[in-house]
Amino acid sequence: MAIEEGAVPAEAPAVDAHAHVFTRAMPFAAEAHSRPDYDYGVEAWLADLDRHGISHGVIAAASLFDDENAYTLLALASHPGRLRATVIVPPETDATTLAEMADAGVVGVRLAWRRVEDLPDIAREPYRGFLRRIADRGLHVELLSRSASLPRLLPALDASGVRIVVDHFGVPSRDPEERGAGTDALCRAIDGGRTWVKLSAGFRMPFAIAAEVAARLLAHAGPERLLWGSDAPFVNHEGDIRFADTLDLYRRLVPHPAVRAAIDRAALLLFFNQESE
Repeated sequence: MAIEEGAVPAEAPAVDAHAHVFTRAMPFAAEAHSRPDYDYGVEAWLADLDRHGISHGVIAAASLFDDENAYTLLALASHPGRLRATVIVPPETDATTLAEMADAGVVGVRLAWRRVEDLPDIAREPYRGFLRRIADRGLHVELLSRSASLPRLLPALDASGVRIVVDHFGVPSRDPEERGAGTDALCRAIDGGRTWVKLSAGFRMPFAIAAEVAARLLAHAGPERLLWGSDAPFVNHEGDIRFADTLDLYRRLVPHPAVRAAIDRAALLLFFNQESE
């Protein structure tokens, strides 16, 4: 049963490591796969975090808005101690711009390639230099891509020396063989020492698949390389999912409080450079 809306659950996560904030005034990308007709501003998200006892949050750049980062940067400026964010920027972005964003609270650059069929060769320019600049600024790459692409993408990203945070369980395929190969690639990348995986957006896949991948990652790597995120405001699922439901799902996937506490510690260290409070 889902937690009642408005009730602060026991042992709330410390960090929501994946949510999107936006307003209707923001321009959509030409290829946006959805066009929400409502606002989910930073104050609305913070109210959700407060309602559920969550102290920190990380804004994930939404591919719906391409490289429109102004609202995200404004949110960081308004809540510097509580929030961090990722951005979407073109691969030609220079080191000075990345440094300015890092100083403002940006922790990573998102590569939103879930729907990209012709993936770029990231071992060549302009991505080779781009990844080097990202790594030099202490930022990570936030990778959104399908499990079928992970065996190709993750070794190349790892070879670049950049830290990697993989969204949404690695977007596991419903095909068991393809899903297994993607999870194998996640495990190999984690073994390299610079990769984390988000247990986020589990409501976007069958529970059995989310549980399978979460169990495999926990068994292989333990909680120190895992993160949790709500994926609020649940674009395309707004009528089916409440914030409390994402917490309920997280507790079903990771039932042991001590394991969830270790995931919290990983998120606080990675995004906020601090120990758990």
